Amino acid sequence: MAKFKNNGRLTDTQTGVLLVIPGLAVFIAVILYPFISAILMSFTDRSLLNPNSNVVGFENYVKVFSDPYFFKTVWTTVVFVVFATLIPFTLGLIWAIVLNQGFRLSEFLRGVTLVNWIIPGTAIGFLWSWIFNGQYGILNGLLTSMGIIDENISFLGQPVSALICVIIARSWQMLPWYMAFLLGGLQSVPQDRIEAARIDGANNLQTFRYIVIPGMRQIFFLVLILGAIGNLQHFDIPWTMTEGGPARATTTLSIEVYRTAFKNWKLGQAATVGTVWAILLLLFSVVYLKQVKESD
Repeated sequence: MAKFKNNGRLTDTQTGVLLVIPGLAVFIAVILYPFISAILMSFTDRSLLNPNSNVVGFENYVKVFSDPYFFKTVWTTVVFVVFATLIPFTLGLIWAIVLNQGFRLSEFLRGVTLVNWIIPGTAIGFLWSWIFNGQYGILNGLLTSMGIIDENISFLGQPVSALICVIIARSWQMLPWYMAFLLGGLQSVPQDRIEAARIDGANNLQTFRYIVIPGMRQIFFLVLILGAIGNLQHFDIPWTMTEGGPARATTTLSIEVYRTAFKNWKLGQAATVGTVWAILLLLFSVVYLKQVKESD
């Protein structure tokens, strides 16, 4: 046990403070300081073209909120987050129920399912770009060979279909993540309750509705919130597949920050969009922390 010069032992509080200081220092240097700097930058006209910057007050915020494309970006982000969260959640739950049956190949299929979770997002973006390519994509080739279409479809060249393609790629990437958490939740449901329900004559659907869902309500909520937070800050797949196009149809807040800062060189305005983005993330984080506290 460490001692002071007067041979006095460290109290539990002092020991705790010493243990927290390294982590707190890293948090301040890596997260808190850049975040505060970005907020302060949002009140300036800082640009990559000019090393000097001036304080402009709320001018950047007025420009951002008066830009009709900004609200379109927010709406696109909301659509992307909702569907890229609910689709893999639903499919992951179905697949988790299947794997939870414990048949012979269930362990093997579980491992195979987790493979695409560890593939980098950029590689997944290129993979699905090849699948949906309008000239030599495998999907067009398959549809043509089946006689469903007569000419190739530019899936990534049309606003609605491009967003759908990005959501599909993200859902494919995240399905194993949802499956892993939901499978763990299924295995934590008390088996005696399920057996009691079956003895009382409940079928599979009734057992799932009245026993499994109530027992996994907390896990459902936490997984959905974490998935929404991850999708809200996702960047690599939409950028790799479409770079936010066509006609900004797949431009989310993450892409808008990158494009404003490194394409238009407006760091101050990019920091403004990033601040709004961070506020949205904060709302989800508060809900998540509140739910964690209630579950504890």
